[in-house]
Amino acid sequence: MTCKELLDLRNLPAIPSDHDEILSVLKRELFGEMPPPVHATATIDAENPYAYAGKATERNITVSFDTPNGEFSFPVNVYIPNAVEKPKVFLHICFLTSMHRYNPIEEIIDNGYALAVACYLDIASDDDKFDNGLALKYPRVSNSDWGKIGMWAYGMQRLLDVLVDWDIFSDYAIVGHSRLGKTALWCGATDPRFSLAVSNDSGCSGASLARGGNDETRETVAKIVRQFPYWFCKNYWQYADHEAAMPFDQHWLIAANAPHRVLVNSAEEDLWAGPDGEYLSCVAASAAFEAMGKPGLIADSDELPPETCYFGEGSIGYSRRPGRHFFSRYDWNTAMRFWREKE
Repeated sequence: MTCKELLDLRNLPAIPSDHDEILSVLKRELFGEMPPPVHATATIDAENPYAYAGKATERNITVSFDTPNGEFSFPVNVYIPNAVEKPKVFLHICFLTSMHRYNPIEEIIDNGYALAVACYLDIASDDDKFDNGLALKYPRVSNSDWGKIGMWAYGMQRLLDVLVDWDIFSDYAIVGHSRLGKTALWCGATDPRFSLAVSNDSGCSGASLARGGNDETRETVAKIVRQFPYWFCKNYWQYADHEAAMPFDQHWLIAANAPHRVLVNSAEEDLWAGPDGEYLSCVAASAAFEAMGKPGLIADSDELPPETCYFGEGSIGYSRRPGRHFFSRYDWNTAMRFWREKE
């Protein structure tokens, strides 16, 4: 079947032409309301201008901002190539520290990009506890109050405040893998200062459509809210086993990033994340970009893609590689390639 036929079977809700309406629904029904932005500042705790054999400057910083319940701060590591004037910078919300396997730092530097890495656990814990981190500063009182994904996204937007103020970078991308790929899409959708959002294997409640697909192999709304209800606002819980009743689907999340660019990376064997659903979501979101005069996904055909593919000509990029759930060097190089093209 063609992608059009597959999408017709899923009976997806049409994307509103009003960007604010898209965000309003996603805030109310999925990720929750964010507090108003409060501009952050940073202290440089340590700096090494000779990192990676002298190719980069490494800064260890603390990002701080005010909340209704006192100041909040979290650490960040920043790597800036010395040979590039005003490089582009990836903001990576990461599972562990900057030296983790998901960060090929030297390779990123060698490609002329800067990198700013924050561990998501330094912003809010990944559990149902709302008595620590950023969650402690904003108590949840209603069913539309934010979950942890919204908190992680908000923290990265405060990091962006700092990097913009430094005025040493030319452009900004938000990047994340798995649950943090969902975070990257939401972060990009709610902050127009980003020029690119990169979703790596973000799956259910991220880039992958909720409607349709093989429920035996993929994650569904029911499965995700039973295991990780705290990622979302409480309103989202009502759609467990009732995905057809959702007034949106995940192509809205991709569309909410328009007009800036979006890259969705999938892995062929990552059936839990639903790579076909991620691809079809890109196809379905294209109309929102086209309505803004931007090309959506530009693919070779109207069929589902092969095991290994890269479509990077449009404002929506898509990549699929062999293998499983992982943020690989292949995925990073795809992100760098996509950002480099169409400059």
